[in-house]
Amino acid sequence: MTTWDLLWADEFDQPGRPDPSRWSYDVGGDGWGNDELQFYTDGRLENARVEQGRLVIEARREDWHDRSFTSARLVSRGKGDWRYGRIEVVARLPRGRGTWPAIWMLSSNPDRRWPHDGEIDIMEHVGHDPGVIHASIHTEAYNHLAKTQRTAVTSVPDARDAFHTYSLDWDRDTISCAVDGVSYFSFEREAAADAARWPFDHDFHLILNVAVGGFWGGEQGVDDAAFPARMEVDSVRVFGRRRT
Repeated sequence: MTTWDLLWADEFDQPGRPDPSRWSYDVGGDGWGNDELQFYTDGRLENARVEQGRLVIEARREDWHDRSFTSARLVSRGKGDWRYGRIEVVARLPRGRGTWPAIWMLSSNPDRRWPHDGEIDIMEHVGHDPGVIHASIHTEAYNHLAKTQRTAVTSVPDARDAFHTYSLDWDRDTISCAVDGVSYFSFEREAAADAARWPFDHDFHLILNVAVGGFWGGEQGVDDAAFPARMEVDSVRVFGRRRT
């Protein structure tokens, strides 16, 4: 029998800046490898704040450091890093062409190389394809640049209007993603898997962000009238497996 112990959580019950003991920020506007349009700011309340018991990540149409949009990218690196477990994020997604919200994970290796050290995408959504939720993994052998990534989609028609639970179950042999407890994506360790195919046996951290535009998010353009656009997160919970 397997039970789950709560290891780490944020219920977003203190208004103002996101809890600095749990979250830091990736900062900058260099396109983030995807030709994105936003500048991610550092602790700016207009882009990341807790209000009414929820984390708000807000992308805004404004000039900032030679970029035309601002947003935020919160990371748990160094404050929440895990190897295996269950991650549950309850969120409502932004609407609007050009929005690209994501709930995902990267290796916590300080010398991280992408895609060699792996990526787990628990939830991605692009505004030009509303209600379609994507989950994926990227590794050296399986990644979107080589068009070999492992991915799946599911339909959540009210993802922009209602809160849903986006979750990851991860152990030494399997990665699976679900919406509201219904699994729709699974990736299994291959019998002879090496690090190029399964780099998922070390610590990863969580990332929450709203990108603007980019090769995928902006492939049908960006609707300036859609901004400000926000992803709201009601809770983040991380569980460890305990065998009894």
